[in-house]
Amino acid sequence: MSERDATSHLVYVLECADGSLYTGYTTDLERRVREHNAGEGAKYTRGRTPVTVVHHESYGSRSAAMSREYEIKQLSRAAKLDLVGLE
Repeated sequence: MSERDATSHLVYVLECADGSLYTGYTTDLERRVREHNAGEGAKYTRGRTPVTVVHHESYGSRSAAMSREYEIKQLSRAAKLDLVGLE
């Protein structure tokens, strides 16, 4: 197994400073959160820092993680809050 194959593919949910939620995908969660908080992440989070990780899930493949990211993004706000344990 190559090092690339051993990469953990993560889906994460952030809570932004304004209380909104953002869902994304990465292979390095710490780096990605630093990028978001530095204003170098997604356009959505740039004006909503600081952000905090409230949920993450690990998958063995990029496709599985991306499918789950899509599923989470389709959830209602109430369902997302339930998923992350905020309500």
